[in-house]
Amino acid sequence: MSRMNLEQIRTFLAVVRLGGVSKAAQVLNLTQPAVTTRIRNLEQSLGADLFDRTGSGMRLTKRGELLLKYAEQFEQLGELVQKDVIEPEGTEGRLRLGVSETIAQCWLPEFIARLHQIYPRLEIEINVDISMNLRAGLLDREIDLAILLGPVSDHAVDNIELPGFDLAWYQAPGSDHGGGASAGYFSRPVITYARNTRPYRELKSELFRRVGPGIALFPSSSLSACFRLVEAGLGVAALPRALGAAYVESGRIAEFDPGWHPEPLRFSASYMGEPRSHMIITAAQTALRVALEHEEHR
Repeated sequence: MSRMNLEQIRTFLAVVRLGGVSKAAQVLNLTQPAVTTRIRNLEQSLGADLFDRTGSGMRLTKRGELLLKYAEQFEQLGELVQKDVIEPEGTEGRLRLGVSETIAQCWLPEFIARLHQIYPRLEIEINVDISMNLRAGLLDREIDLAILLGPVSDHAVDNIELPGFDLAWYQAPGSDHGGGASAGYFSRPVITYARNTRPYRELKSELFRRVGPGIALFPSSSLSACFRLVEAGLGVAALPRALGAAYVESGRIAEFDPGWHPEPLRFSASYMGEPRSHMIITAAQTALRVALEHEEHR
């Protein structure tokens, strides 16, 4: 009879938490037959079936539920060993990082550099996307750490609040607003964040309340494209001042004040609470430190 091992325990926990072999294989970066083999070998080593395999999915047997309790304790012990015994320089693995473009254009390079100092052998995969997609990727366990417009309101997710980004209104240099807000500044299209984002919804609602229903909105998933469209005189935009400052200093765009500004963008470093990973938690805390340092210097 073979002995059970750490990889079998991790695979068992992944199948339980993700609801099946297919999703577990995707998250563990294994083939489905490899996951199935690990579970079968674990069952053989224990001499018991851990799952009832039915057409509706895989449900834990009583022996499976008993193993789950011990497997979680074993996982917590492994996390303590990683935290207290293993040197960070020796940590290997992969961090699947998802970030909003605002972060990617702001302090992401400093964050990656800091992570490489802590974990020189860590492989980091970076996915830049809108927050809605990052949230879905996190909940589907396709992303380990998401830095996004947050927090993520889900009981399974832990969130670390990050410093926000103030928004400022921008237009092309020398633009003639021609009078009051509704007849002047906002007679041109308002270039804004992608349609399926919180900033888009909030800005649309605020413009409707303050100016009226006739405002033309041009949503874009690219912040750099938004700045270029403003520079070309194709509209006005409320964009992060931290990113707009360089454009203003070079004379490519100009800031204006219609008497109000949208609410600041609020970001969080979000990750799944289980399984706990000291490396992912350290990465989230490092993101907070880098963001605070960046805020002090801007």
